[in-house]
Amino acid sequence: MSSEEENALSAAEETKRKFREALERKQKAANGGKGESHLDGKGAANRSQGSAAHQREFRRKSG
Repeated sequence: MSSEEENALSAAEETKRKFREALERKQKAANGGKGESHLDGKGAANRSQGSAAHQREFRRKSG
């Protein structure tokens, strides 16, 4: 191999290493909030879709 080929390979390996490190940092940051326990017995979201106890009523405007 010539020195140019070796430099190209080492540059490609360096780039791959940097991308791998960045991906690991990103995954570590994304997983930071997972696994929390809700000790108060409630979930993370309350009433996200609204009340389903009654059917929506539509009235015509009078006037």
